[in-house]
Amino acid sequence: LEFRRVLFRSTFPAPETQQATLANWRTSPYSRWAFHHVRELIPTAEIGHDPTSVRALASAPLSLAPVEFTDSSGRTMTHTEFLLASDTDGLVILHRGRIIAEHYANDMTGHSPHILMSVSKSMLGLLAGVGEVQKELRPERPVTDLVPEVGNGSYAGISIRHLLDMRAGIVYDENYAETGGPIVEYRKAMGWNPVEPGDRPADVRSFLATLNEPSGPHGGPTNYVSPGTDLLGWAIERAMGRRYADVFSELLWQPLGAERSADITVDRLGAPRAAGGMCMATRDLARVGQLLVEGGARSTRQIVPESWIADLEQGGDRDAWDKGTLAPYFPGAPMTYRAKWYADHGPRGPLLFCLGIHGQNLFVDRRRELVIAKFSSQSTGLDAAKMALTSRWVQAVRDFVTG
Repeated sequence: LEFRRVLFRSTFPAPETQQATLANWRTSPYSRWAFHHVRELIPTAEIGHDPTSVRALASAPLSLAPVEFTDSSGRTMTHTEFLLASDTDGLVILHRGRIIAEHYANDMTGHSPHILMSVSKSMLGLLAGVGEVQKELRPERPVTDLVPEVGNGSYAGISIRHLLDMRAGIVYDENYAETGGPIVEYRKAMGWNPVEPGDRPADVRSFLATLNEPSGPHGGPTNYVSPGTDLLGWAIERAMGRRYADVFSELLWQPLGAERSADITVDRLGAPRAAGGMCMATRDLARVGQLLVEGGARSTRQIVPESWIADLEQGGDRDAWDKGTLAPYFPGAPMTYRAKWYADHGPRGPLLFCLGIHGQNLFVDRRRELVIAKFSSQSTGLDAAKMALTSRWVQAVRDFVTG
């Protein structure tokens, strides 16, 4: 956002037409600044880290200049060209626990908390696997046991597991380009869109009760419904008896050794946007990936059970994926979706990854001990071409780093 940087050197505040606001913060070019200044636009809850127990990341720089791959048109692209083409804001690559590459743009730094978008869902998927949470949440129980407020209409029979695996039969159009309808009401309810004149005060939890139209039997094809993850956040709060941000901090963020505190956006009543509102530094996102590489343990402490991580990789239902709403974005890929994590079962071996709109990613190749954390500010929510380009780049990096 070059024009913004120039103006801020000479004038403050910037002219109104060039300011990031609640109305424009997810659109380019404003998003290049807003995605790592979210807490200046939306209320957030802190996810505290433990400064006395930070996991050190050694540095072992490796030039990725030789990395080349072909795009869909057959044109050869270099690593540097890819970073520009994919609107990269922050990148950290770990190999065997060491930082081999790090890159920042758009005034990002190693300490900047960038929004995860739907990678936030995957963070919930890990938290749900922590032993203390599993014990209280019990994935096979009906969600209405914990949150009776959503009623027994379309939510009747939905288990925690159905919500974790995005296999709840609820009608919801996850179209990020829509300018009206339920998705816009959802954004207003969570405080991501400005309230219009005449709108009634809304919040995430009251919005959840409005999703009462069934789309089919629960446990069917993968059905991507973001608000279901917010319902899971509510269920975790009920099961654990305290705020989602505090549970995440105590049971995951502090134990894994995060270097910085994270944040999560909250609505007007303090409910967390578990589906997409988490913000963290790039190195800390890479630390999450490293936790998976090391089987969910840090030193002698088992944070996430190894069995839960193995299930992320192998426990998904291929048929549910192939018939689901996400498969068209990965044409022909041998994929599954389990507890908010994607798994690619291609010829290079399993690759666990997270995906958030506008180009947020975490890739974890456990066998090669490779982690790639990448933040972006792509102008389109789901850009199929850039998703395919990113996949080609990841494969090239996997081949280059590990031979």
